[in-house]
Amino acid sequence: MATIIDVAERAGVSLGTASRVLSGSSQTSPDSRARVLAAAAELNYIANGPARSLRRSKTDVFGLLVSDIRNPFFSELAHAAEQEARKHGYTVLLANANEDAAQADEYLRIFAAQRIDGLLLAPQGGRSPQLDTLLASGLPVVLLNRKIEGVDAPLFATDNAGGVASVLQWLQKRGHHDVAFVGGPPGISSGAERSAAYLAGREQHGISLDDRLIDAGDFRADGSEEAMYRVLDRGVLPTAVFGANGRTTLGAMRALRRRLGPEQASRIDVISFDDLDWFEFAVPAVTGVRNDAAAIGRLGVQGLLELLAGRAVASQRVATSLVDRATPPGTPGGRLKQNLNAPSARESQLLGTQVKHTPT
Repeated sequence: MATIIDVAERAGVSLGTASRVLSGSSQTSPDSRARVLAAAAELNYIANGPARSLRRSKTDVFGLLVSDIRNPFFSELAHAAEQEARKHGYTVLLANANEDAAQADEYLRIFAAQRIDGLLLAPQGGRSPQLDTLLASGLPVVLLNRKIEGVDAPLFATDNAGGVASVLQWLQKRGHHDVAFVGGPPGISSGAERSAAYLAGREQHGISLDDRLIDAGDFRADGSEEAMYRVLDRGVLPTAVFGANGRTTLGAMRALRRRLGPEQASRIDVISFDDLDWFEFAVPAVTGVRNDAAAIGRLGVQGLLELLAGRAVASQRVATSLVDRATPPGTPGGRLKQNLNAPSARESQLLGTQVKHTPT
């Protein structure tokens, strides 16, 4: 079994440097850090002892690594998972990858050092040496909302295909042809699945096949705002916009408001794969695909408990529902009336418009 001394020798660094890197300290040079982590992965080293010790020493602690804690979906998922784990006598260590694979790997190393009993993981993309080391150790792992090709672990996730199908039906019902789609990163399975389902269903639902209307964000507001600007810069003006998650939708709406102005932007229907609390207060209100993040969190913990008990666990997709907030034009309170209203200070803060108001 590899020891920290083996890692230090393989990396060509001192034992103290190897220890600092493997404990997560930032007080090391980038070169030393890279060499130590590469050596640890090559040797299948896990801090605080060999892999069999990790499996045998029960700590009553689960690790939960979410993709972006600012995303309300993952906040709700984390809360539900933590509450479910507490019911069964487990504590949850929560970590935020911030949609960054390197940051995710740092937390996976810390989780290994903490000798967690199991891992709940919303991955950032593909496999990594650190994840492979954990999997090779026999640590029970379940995947949340995102899968990794080649990793044999149960997945509890949203029914992306079903959710996108409801979006396509809604767009067709509203009579939209020129629809802009701001997708997610293609390297993340949820983004890839939603994009594939949308692109495959456009023609059947009467939606334009003009790829100038398509762009990819990063599942965060700023990157998705830039993606929406790229669509508008191609000289196309959509009648509707579909955002691949809630923060993507927020970024797209900011771009519409800032580029077109509030009045023209409010004539464009917006639909989101995610349903955020403030969507009902936007002008016009945003239609959303509601994901049951809490159910995914609870199922993940239950699946992890089953793995710990030595039982097989099947993957499961959780159904979505569509919250239709569209109001037909010309009806009382409808979009024609709403277009005449200036956005509130709260809406302006959310959507990025500049409205002066007096602090209270």
